[in-house]
Amino acid sequence: MTDVSGTDIASTLQKLGELLQRGANEEAAQSATMARRQFPVSAELIRLHGVALLRLGRRREAQVALNRAAELAPDNVELQCNLASLAMADGRTGAAIERLQKALTRTPGHPALLQALGTAYMSTGQHAQGRDAFAQALKSMPQHPAIRLNLAGAEMELGRLAEAETLVRQVLQQAPDADVAHAMLGHLLHMQRRPKDAAASLLRAGKLAQGNVQYVFQAALMLDEAEDLAGAHDAFADALARAPGSVPITGQLLFARRRLYRWKDIDALSQRVIRAVSEGETGIHPFAFLCEDTDAALQLRCAKTYAALIEGQVSAFRQQLNLRHTVPLPDAPIRVGLLAEGFHETAVSHHLAGLIEALGDSDLDVHLFATTPDDGSAIRRRLAAAATLHDASALNRAQVASLIHGAGIEVLFDLNGYRSHGNAELMSLRAAPVQVGWLGYTGSSGAPWMDYLLTDKIVLPHELREHVSEKVIRLSRCQQPNDPDRIQAQPPSRAACGLPETGVVFACLQETQAINPAMFARCMLILQQVPGSVLWLLAGPADADERLRRAASALDIAPERIVFMPRMPYADYLARYAHVDLYLDTLPVNSRATASDALRAGCPVLTRTGETMASRTVTSLLHHLGLPELIMGDNTSFIGMATELGNHPEALVALRRHLQQQRSTNPLFDIKGFAADFRRVVRTVSARYRIGRPPTDVDV
Repeated sequence: MTDVSGTDIASTLQKLGELLQRGANEEAAQSATMARRQFPVSAELIRLHGVALLRLGRRREAQVALNRAAELAPDNVELQCNLASLAMADGRTGAAIERLQKALTRTPGHPALLQALGTAYMSTGQHAQGRDAFAQALKSMPQHPAIRLNLAGAEMELGRLAEAETLVRQVLQQAPDADVAHAMLGHLLHMQRRPKDAAASLLRAGKLAQGNVQYVFQAALMLDEAEDLAGAHDAFADALARAPGSVPITGQLLFARRRLYRWKDIDALSQRVIRAVSEGETGIHPFAFLCEDTDAALQLRCAKTYAALIEGQVSAFRQQLNLRHTVPLPDAPIRVGLLAEGFHETAVSHHLAGLIEALGDSDLDVHLFATTPDDGSAIRRRLAAAATLHDASALNRAQVASLIHGAGIEVLFDLNGYRSHGNAELMSLRAAPVQVGWLGYTGSSGAPWMDYLLTDKIVLPHELREHVSEKVIRLSRCQQPNDPDRIQAQPPSRAACGLPETGVVFACLQETQAINPAMFARCMLILQQVPGSVLWLLAGPADADERLRRAASALDIAPERIVFMPRMPYADYLARYAHVDLYLDTLPVNSRATASDALRAGCPVLTRTGETMASRTVTSLLHHLGLPELIMGDNTSFIGMATELGNHPEALVALRRHLQQQRSTNPLFDIKGFAADFRRVVRTVSARYRIGRPPTDVDV
């Protein structure tokens, strides 16, 4: 143990400071105890003792020491900052703010006190006050980069992104190798919807701070968002090399490989992810986890673990935001909100438009909250004409929540769930008193802030009920709205589509992650047994298409028998089903919207029922169409039925004729009937809320 009990208090304090700087906290605490016998009224000695005790987790003793030091030196700025930090760590942020404000009356304008006060304000969501405190501190120390970055952070929270970017770039002029500044610039650019530029800034930060894997991981997520999936994959791989045990990075790398058809070693990655979820480790995204071959119980566990992580991050802020809900009068109209990023040229908009228009004749006051900008499309204009559409694309989560709350929304439907960018963090702020999950994520959210899940009796049979944390609303009809008036362009020729002039066309126009090695192998077996047939797939990212052609060759299928459809406007895509003879569904995640599109266009769909909600959505579509013969129970029967139909074109013609007849008569395409059921759902959950009853299971 270092001897610091000499007669010189200055050398004693210096040695204690060196011990603390080295992280020798136990030795520092013991040395301070001895020194205090000789110097019992040295405020700085007692303060350093308190710091050492605090680092050792001996919080009560640290509090006593720091309080004693404050009695001896009430004007000591470092001491007041230490006590404020301790109060904040104990959840007493109000006491911390009060202490710092009093200290500022004794030492006006002190930058350390203002910095600490700004941090305290920011932690309580008082961003304007935090900005003012940081701005005052910066006047006293204009060259201090940390204060400037804190001020930039406050401006970000206030939505003043241009001002924040100016501050961060000023720091980078002073300190071009400041990794924290590059990272903050990355997040700022991301908030400005510039994910590619944001990723570049974060990758720069990652090069400057090799030990900070989060910079590279965040860059990878932004590259993914920018649709540079190959770049994202490489960044995920880099991040995993830096942190081989990271569960979140492993999960994202696996999801990227599935979408790129990079199937080498994919089973090992999948096993690691499934094991992590089984053991309750955090960080696996529930939407990506749907692609793994697991059961409903494990999917719920994944969702609950993910939701618990979000809850831990936002619970304090939710309390500070304090969005209180006033119960409407019994005869007040019901304000319904639908929250989605898809209120533009996307499949979800085309499926929903007829429903929103049909609800215009009801007593519901419908509001749409779009988290993506107006793309100028006809479908966006159609939706805006049918309901009150709020463009929330430029707002942060707290601002969107306040917008929804300010609109007086009583029942809020989240149409994203964990899909795509997801709305979980936003929904966790409790913008509405009744919150319902629907459509976007086919499974339970596992989240305490979600009251209901809207589904149907086929997607969620009684045996799967225990794997849903929400109360469930089960429709007797299919839970997916199917607008019969979706606009379809004139079909181009087969040659224009890249299809051969003759031969059966099988199709699977799912996103690439749904086509796993097992599904692809089944399709290749079908092609082998149906001479002259081809498989039509959606074009993938980067070199994914070429990888799949090589995989076909490895299974003795000529690569030209795999045809790829580029991305195109919805009406043009829908028209191409005129050339599809049989749509082949996927497992463990069914096709949902694309299967519905195929059926709407008169194209039969073959599915295999699974044991999770995500693997039963097409079963629901076919059940309600009265086509149980197209619902298979295992892989062998799936391959057999596809082969049988492919070799008997007359059967496919009969199925297409049946579907065309059903389009005008089947309840699956009765959008007004769906609107009536939807209205009953809303009125039921609203009535329970208004009379003070908790959510309960409802069958409609």
